[in-house]
Amino acid sequence: ADHCVLDGEKTWISNGGIADFYVVFARTGEAAGSRGISAFIVDAGTPGFEIAERIDVIAPHPLARLRFTNCRVPLAQRIGEGGAGFKVAMRTLDVFRTSVAAASLGFARRAIDEALQRATTRRMPFDPLAHRTFEIGLRSWVQAQTALNVGYVEQLYTFGDRDREDGPHGVHLLSVAYLALVRELRPAGLAEAAWRNWYRYLPWEDFREGRPAALTEIEPRLMAWVASGSDAKLRRLREDRVGLNFGVGGAWNEERVLERYELLFEAGLIPEAKGQAGATVPEDIAVTGQPMAHDHRRVLATAIGRLRGKIKYRPVVFELMPPAFTLLQLQRTVEALSGTRLHKQNFRRLVAQQGLVEETEALTSGNAGRPARLVRFRREVLLERPAPGVRLTPTRRPA
Repeated sequence: ADHCVLDGEKTWISNGGIADFYVVFARTGEAAGSRGISAFIVDAGTPGFEIAERIDVIAPHPLARLRFTNCRVPLAQRIGEGGAGFKVAMRTLDVFRTSVAAASLGFARRAIDEALQRATTRRMPFDPLAHRTFEIGLRSWVQAQTALNVGYVEQLYTFGDRDREDGPHGVHLLSVAYLALVRELRPAGLAEAAWRNWYRYLPWEDFREGRPAALTEIEPRLMAWVASGSDAKLRRLREDRVGLNFGVGGAWNEERVLERYELLFEAGLIPEAKGQAGATVPEDIAVTGQPMAHDHRRVLATAIGRLRGKIKYRPVVFELMPPAFTLLQLQRTVEALSGTRLHKQNFRRLVAQQGLVEETEALTSGNAGRPARLVRFRREVLLERPAPGVRLTPTRRPA
């Protein structure tokens, strides 16, 4: 035969998807073990060869999974004799070991230099010499970390509870909570800057697709905590708090996010209650949510509760919208913030009555559905009414 047929896959291949040709080692069966491996040069355009998957990693290094399906490679493209592929690979390593070692040493030295530079020059969120207020420091810090410009900013609370984690050397920590709004753009700062769905951390707060499954698990645990009270008075107090905050036997108040989190903390039902470094319980994460470092989940709960209340009497939701948007995009944003599914016609009627938006001349483009009129925030409303917010008119919420 004047060719070999390659079948199978190779994964984590460097330069996969951008190389013009590939050196492929395949078992050709001349002998057992390493003596039965041959090396071939395979052109990227060879029939039967394809890029099955591009593998994304943090490092700027192209990787891919390659697939060979009845891929015919001429013997003229074999490197060396049949069964000599392992020797070819070892001779290549003999040449490159020194250069790889030198490159690794260079990477390590550069990493140390970068770490020292950042450790000695990094600016903390608040610098008294550079920032007149905490808010200015916050804006500067977020911009430096993510290259995003913050819009609306509001300081929420300062937490200093004794039952929270102390700092190093026994220094008591204060947690300063801020609410800051920014449009969803791709963070361009440090690699760790990324968007996350906040219902990943508080799954019991999302009613957009009906009653959250997390509540079905949480409520019996809360009632068991109620029953564990040492006397009738304490049990009654706990029962009242569970009913008020979780809507057991009553109405759900979407603004009581912080109160619900604090109740779960007090009842010992979330990992943070077992220590601020509480580990995630994988089988329970859909119920109790993803823990966060220190007091961060408490700060998040505070911000969500405040924002849910504020959108009803302040037009802060438009800080999250692009300059022009559709009414459906606005509705979906309000739903995401409130955790509530809204009645479409009632929402549109409310927005029209409040005079919150005005139509533009533009329409949406694309093949999905009919074009929709784009609207923009009508800033004159700030002068016309003292509380121009978006009142929520949820659809009927399942019990």
